[in-house]
Amino acid sequence: MRAEYSFRHRHIFGMEQLSVQDIQHVIAAARSFREISARSIKKVPTLRGKTIVNLFFEPSTRTRTSFEIAAKRMSADTFNIAASTSSATKGETLIDTARNIEAMNPDIIIIRHSCSGAPQLLARHIGSSIINAGDGAHEHPSQGLLDIMTILDHKKDLAGLKIAIIGDIAHSRVAVSDILGFTKLGATVCVAGPATFIPAAVENLGARVCRTVDEAIDDADVVMALRIQKERQNDPLIPSLREYSIHYGINRRRLTHAKPDVLVMHPGPINRGVELSPDVADGPSSVILEQVKNGVAVRMALLYLVMGGEKGGEAQGDI
Repeated sequence: MRAEYSFRHRHIFGMEQLSVQDIQHVIAAARSFREISARSIKKVPTLRGKTIVNLFFEPSTRTRTSFEIAAKRMSADTFNIAASTSSATKGETLIDTARNIEAMNPDIIIIRHSCSGAPQLLARHIGSSIINAGDGAHEHPSQGLLDIMTILDHKKDLAGLKIAIIGDIAHSRVAVSDILGFTKLGATVCVAGPATFIPAAVENLGARVCRTVDEAIDDADVVMALRIQKERQNDPLIPSLREYSIHYGINRRRLTHAKPDVLVMHPGPINRGVELSPDVADGPSSVILEQVKNGVAVRMALLYLVMGGEKGGEAQGDI
């Protein structure tokens, strides 16, 4: 007799660690939590008494705010620590910072860091649950999960879909998480961009490299544009933003090559007129704001599940 499934992850480092069943379980839990955000009183006692720390060593608006809102909607106590206001500016190491925070007995530490592997490093030295909110160019798992959820809101499943990811693949942790998640669920992922933005190892993740943007978009079910991540580039890798927009930007004309019911996505922030033309970013195919909305639900689910919760009445705030 097959054992009943349960979510067994105390830490969330990346999509790579999650099975198809894990992904499906997180999405199911997130859908139950999404209803809470539609209530007039957007709070349930699910994580009352739990303490959650947002430890962000890089700037963030959507991710940090989304995790904070998710925690507060489940009645957890939340604290935000930015690198610019932490003892890291005085030379304190990441591990010492985390150990000092752990001495105050938090249940979960959510970390964003410029170095790949920072969440795993913390997990080896402290006892709190760790959730990766983006580490270097490695992964951004909660973004990958919310992107899957957003697609599933419009498509029956991901199996058989063609998903085009356009832009700065080389410096994008979102691209890594999305490629891993999309391909695990049976989608074909095509990537395109300037040669300087396409890492040689991307095919090892399961993606297919296309020569042109039009080839990647042709007959696509989903088109995702990525921001040029200048903060992770030591030297400019493209001649100009104008040239990038001409050759790689997603505009209405390019989008005609995709399927009529194509979804347009972007993890944000958008550089309008560069990755996406305004009429595409705000057009009928865009689900960008849905991604933001689903981000709160997915992060509520992750917080709940790493604390040992299971989808059910309490997750929906019924007790």
